[in-house]
Amino acid sequence: MAFDLIVRNGMIVDGSGLPRFQADVGVKDGKIVEIGRLNGAAAKETFDAEGRVVSPGFVDGHTHMDAQIFWDPIGTSSCFQGVTSVVMGNCGFTLAPCREEDADLVMRNLERAEDISRAAMKAGIKWRWETFPQFLDVLGALPKGINYAGYVGHCAIRTHVMGQRAFTDEATEDDLKAMVHHTQEAIAAGAHGFSTTRSVAHRTSDDKPVASRLATWHEFETLVKSMGGGMVEVAGEPRGAEGAKARAYYEGLGKLAIESGRPITFGLFSRRTNPGAWRTTFDIMERTAEKGGRMFAQVHSRALNVLLSFETQLPFDKWEMWRDMRKLPLAEQKAWLLDADKRRKLVEIASQPPQGPTVTSGTEARAADWDWIFAMTDMRGPHKSMADLARNKNTHPVELMIDMALERDMKFFMIQPIANENQTEALELMKHPRSVVTFSDSGAHVSQIMDSSLQTHLLSHWVRDKQAFTLEEAVKMITCDTATQFGFHDRGLLREGMAADIVVFDPATIGPRMPEVVTDLPAGAKRLKQKCEGMAATIVNGQVLLRDNEPTGNLPGQLLRRKRH
Repeated sequence: MAFDLIVRNGMIVDGSGLPRFQADVGVKDGKIVEIGRLNGAAAKETFDAEGRVVSPGFVDGHTHMDAQIFWDPIGTSSCFQGVTSVVMGNCGFTLAPCREEDADLVMRNLERAEDISRAAMKAGIKWRWETFPQFLDVLGALPKGINYAGYVGHCAIRTHVMGQRAFTDEATEDDLKAMVHHTQEAIAAGAHGFSTTRSVAHRTSDDKPVASRLATWHEFETLVKSMGGGMVEVAGEPRGAEGAKARAYYEGLGKLAIESGRPITFGLFSRRTNPGAWRTTFDIMERTAEKGGRMFAQVHSRALNVLLSFETQLPFDKWEMWRDMRKLPLAEQKAWLLDADKRRKLVEIASQPPQGPTVTSGTEARAADWDWIFAMTDMRGPHKSMADLARNKNTHPVELMIDMALERDMKFFMIQPIANENQTEALELMKHPRSVVTFSDSGAHVSQIMDSSLQTHLLSHWVRDKQAFTLEEAVKMITCDTATQFGFHDRGLLREGMAADIVVFDPATIGPRMPEVVTDLPAGAKRLKQKCEGMAATIVNGQVLLRDNEPTGNLPGQLLRRKRH
């Protein structure tokens, strides 16, 4: 047999958790057709993987790349980290169903809650659909580097049916009938499922709840029970001190999973304000499984970190004097900081208690608690708090922040963890059998967080540095486990007959690089971008998408429509 591609001499970590072995992988027509010693076999292309690991491509079940797919065909920064398949449309935020003249309604849901620039969306998206099936057809025709599946979002369905009333009113019976129609139509066309948000963190740019937060529980469960197929993703609080309320909420989700037959998934984090509270949620998931329902949690491989910098956001951007400076180009901000009088006044203001409203949405910067803001001068860490560093220098943290920024020509990051602060608990969450490691939010919070690298962080930090997992265990977690839970049954393993989504990496060096701020979005909007060390090749559907993190020009990605049986 003449192969299209042979990956030779690699150490196979096949995604199953079984021990590694050395072999070649032969690919033809986008599928793995043979694994073994392919000595003398002919191929159109050969990749020498000697000294490197060959594994399935990584699967990310929680992204928001619905807008990005229109202007970024290769799917950065996910593709740089070895991700070959993603699920988008999470948290109820999708671009369909929606008429072109109503596009501002879905952008209103996305702009603040997910930090996706309205100007970028308007400049970068050519609207040519109304219904979700039409939207899928458009996505199917777009050039793509990686594979995409997508939920239909509750917010989009609600605004499509109700217009402006979606942000203020309960749905009428007629509204609900129309929403059921759009939900079923989307599922029939191949939507991965249905997503919604009930999270208090999801707000519009005018500080109102996004559309699905106005939905009653009756509306939510009616739509879920109408689906007939696919899975359900929910972004939801309550949390923290609301222990009884949280238990009732997750028990309600469990009951819905049992009655609807739909798998339900949601993000789950530890929080320093209420340590260990997540364990109750896993107990509810176990009881749900015993009664025939299925729920699983999406967990993170590190703290959920807001990135702070002069290039992006700071806790005092809207404060007196700071708001004037922060509107200026970076070079002019630097000049302000070099002016002794201006600097003294800025430090004085930033050293005061928080000013104005304290409401935050998503991953916006929180008020500055300098004991919980850490200098990020490299990826590996451990990172020291700005409070500790300032004490060592006998100065104020704001003074230190300015000094460290000026020393680095304003390119200085700090991290502000807002969840998973306790890494012992984060590890326990990852090890739970009812969790999957996935929650990058890629495509969203584009200037606020950079979690597209959570998979390579798992490999570098938890496998190589901490030895908390074997390489085989960790690869299984981000390939077979995620692919299985999200229903990609032809991906996530290196097996003959499976899709040839493959990554080749050096286990001794794999790990995320420092993020950088770029202005490559439509309309010149900014975002964070992050590449990876040690990633030799990313192969999608049998074609090499990236070599050493550089695009080859191939665009082999596919739209993954959920199949109905």
